[in-house]
Amino acid sequence: MPAITDTAAVIPEHAVKALMSEYDALKAEERQRIGARSQLLYATLTAVAGIITVTATMGRLELLLLLPLATTVLGWAYVTNDHKIAAIGRYVRGRLGPRLVGLVEDGSSDIDVFKWEKYHREDPLRPSRKRLQLAVDLAAFCVPPLSALIVLWLLGPHTPMVLIGSAAALATVVVLATQIVRYADVAGPVQRT
Repeated sequence: MPAITDTAAVIPEHAVKALMSEYDALKAEERQRIGARSQLLYATLTAVAGIITVTATMGRLELLLLLPLATTVLGWAYVTNDHKIAAIGRYVRGRLGPRLVGLVEDGSSDIDVFKWEKYHREDPLRPSRKRLQLAVDLAAFCVPPLSALIVLWLLGPHTPMVLIGSAAALATVVVLATQIVRYADVAGPVQRT
């Protein structure tokens, strides 16, 4: 009979170790994605400055069509990383944490694992920071290409290819802006079942 008790005690220990390994892997991915997301803002600023410089130097306004292309590609990578970071947090809070609690809880106490995953989202200033971040994201990824398109429409060559390219560029920037707003999470934590 003691062998059964020992085996029962070992199974949760292995399960706890497996869940903690999963948590460590998720946090490592989260750190990597946070770093990549930050670098994408810098890359966008560099691309905007570079494209504007080349356009001005060469005197060819149609080169401004490169701006929506660059900011859309970089902006989409930013949104994707941001979404995955949020998904990791939701998974840790909603799935991994409760599974771990179910394994280690002895019934006599409330164990609150991964408290930080919930705590930092409860900050009353978080919604205002998220709205400000939304404004920064839109300003970084959508305002420069829209400004470039306006300049191109006002001053640039109005050849059929430029007009078709600018219409396509406008559509991609609008889609990107929609996705940035959609994934912004400005309302705070959403209760999911």
